[in-house]
Amino acid sequence: MGRSRRTIPEELLLLALDPATGTTAQPQSLDLGLAGAQLVELALAGRIAPDGDRIAVVMPRPTGDPTLDTALELLRRRGSPVRAVHWIGGPRLGLRQTYLTHLERCGMVHAVAGQMCGVLPTTRYQATDTAISREIRARLDSAIRTGVPPDPRTAALAALAHAVGLGKHLYPGNEGRSSRSRLRDLIRHDPMGGLVAHAVMDVQNGVGAQPRRAQAAAGSGAAGHGGGSGRRTSVRGGAAVARQEPQGAAVMARAGAAAS
Repeated sequence: MGRSRRTIPEELLLLALDPATGTTAQPQSLDLGLAGAQLVELALAGRIAPDGDRIAVVMPRPTGDPTLDTALELLRRRGSPVRAVHWIGGPRLGLRQTYLTHLERCGMVHAVAGQMCGVLPTTRYQATDTAISREIRARLDSAIRTGVPPDPRTAALAALAHAVGLGKHLYPGNEGRSSRSRLRDLIRHDPMGGLVAHAVMDVQNGVGAQPRRAQAAAGSGAAGHGGGSGRRTSVRGGAAVARQEPQGAAVMARAGAAAS
């Protein structure tokens, strides 16, 4: 994979980077989005493919991108297809920083050292060429404004931007409401991007960390413990998915354990 084309994780991070503050919007959900963006990029490179709600490695050959190849190798070691929600919900400590360092090494951002409260060291990241960020944003704006189906890369980027909550960062306030709605609608134009974006949102909502069999067992056990688990069911792609509220933290912990 040559460097003539920016990857979707790179573009997602550049979209999230605030040019005024040098910080990233939605930092917690952005880590999930970057993990999902890696899956989309690997799928576009022909290394993985969706298998229902799972991800299967179809070509283990490295892409030449170190960050993507690390993810590809971890997927290969699983030995069998992994549920997208398990992969995205797994431990992702440092992924955002890894990509910031990667962008700095590629010359797309530069680090600015500073201090918080005059004591704690901080690092902000400024884009070295704002034209790149403007071009990425213009692609999204065009897809939103014209209604013309975007190319798969732009559609996947839009889906992930919506999934991690960048809509309110890109199109703030009441005046941006219709643009945020159209950004969400772009999710339907790329099947892999849609699968991954839904998985990102499911992890944030604490959904789908265990197979349906475990969910059913938990449901029957709840009656013996006074109920009150706050379960509700949604249907996506013909499959029922149990949602737990307000136990998102515990579910994400189980997802991380399953993905490790």
